[in-house]
Amino acid sequence: MVIERNAACKPKPDSSNLVFGKQFSDHMLTINWSAKVGWEAPRIKPFQNLSLHPATTALHYSIELFEGMKAFRGVDNHIRMFRPMLNMARMQRSAERSSLPAFEKEELLNCIKKLVEVDQEWVPFSQDASLYIRPTFIGTDASLGVSPPSEAMIFVIVGPVGPYFATGSFNPVSLLADPSFVRAWKGGVGAYKMGGNYGPTIAVQNEAVKRGCQQVLWLYGDQEEITEVGTMNLFIYWTNEKGEKELFTPPLDGIILPGVTRQSLLDLARNWGEFKVTERTMGMKELLGALDSGKVLEVFGAGTACVVSPVGSLLYGGKKYEIPTMQNGPDLAKRFHKELTDIQYGRKASEWAPLVI
Repeated sequence: MVIERNAACKPKPDSSNLVFGKQFSDHMLTINWSAKVGWEAPRIKPFQNLSLHPATTALHYSIELFEGMKAFRGVDNHIRMFRPMLNMARMQRSAERSSLPAFEKEELLNCIKKLVEVDQEWVPFSQDASLYIRPTFIGTDASLGVSPPSEAMIFVIVGPVGPYFATGSFNPVSLLADPSFVRAWKGGVGAYKMGGNYGPTIAVQNEAVKRGCQQVLWLYGDQEEITEVGTMNLFIYWTNEKGEKELFTPPLDGIILPGVTRQSLLDLARNWGEFKVTERTMGMKELLGALDSGKVLEVFGAGTACVVSPVGSLLYGGKKYEIPTMQNGPDLAKRFHKELTDIQYGRKASEWAPLVI
């Protein structure tokens, strides 16, 4: 690895006024690959613009992918990451689907840890903020042919972040559910973290805002199956038809992104053993029926950026449905949030949060 230190480091922003994804650290990581040479030596260098040929395949055919991870400064001042190998495994699956070259997952993670170490002063001294880590993988060969890239680059940028939503870290969001908009479909790439899954959703997000909502509940198919919430995985905690308390989330059927936070909530709930935990499909008809009958207790999204985000209402077919998430605490969402953040910030020891420094 080659490390070139930045001679002109920037002042660090106030951690209480961070806007998600707007501030970046002093350094970045780049690793180039070519079919002729293979992987070159990783480089940590001063944060700078990329220089790309106008015919770069990533720009024309979306031969690219990314990941979202975080590093946290703990109560003991040690810096931890959260289940990072799950991100590396997902990144490898996305690369395979994108015809991008394979890479050594542990080696890449070691490079990312080194970048975090170099920019450790950028990890906020706050338990309401963190360092967001954005690994990105792009095809870089100069060719307008639609074919696997012969050149590629992994680059990683990092920056301090506060709450993802403008409403704050634990205020309820409102959802628009409109079956005329579809995020992903069977046989497609909804299960992979590619930019092409995100850009086209912005117009729908804007439509949600026009209708007085903050996020989109994505529906799929004739049964209008509920899938994801904005860029988050969806969870519903309810009393099922048998009178049992049950937490359920849509299954990993090729439409759903296999989120690290999603997996962590499922793992925690199954370890607690206090209520039924299910991965299954649910259509809008069943959800609305459960809301009308008062069976739904809490609805929340989960993701790296937001951790856990409660849902307070749903707009569907021109009608607004109130969801009693906040009236119920929300006890479960808050418990999940506390459990995860206790691990992330070192208040609770866990193998899920390996030390970086």
